[in-house]
Amino acid sequence: MKIIQIKRKTKQEKYYSSAMGMLNSKVIYIKKYILGFPVKTIHKYRETYASEIKNCDDYNLYI
Repeated sequence: MKIIQIKRKTKQEKYYSSAMGMLNSKVIYIKKYILGFPVKTIHKYRETYASEIKNCDDYNLYI
């Protein structure tokens, strides 16, 4: 068993865009795990409907 692992996971999330309103998008999380427990989110990004990759700091999540 590895002590430190890096995993990527995709989730569907709602977010608000000022130009287009409420949207659903796939958000990809890259997390660091130590002994199987998540420790830190290294990076979070999403792919738009036009296949652009954007950082998640550019929009507001609606939860």
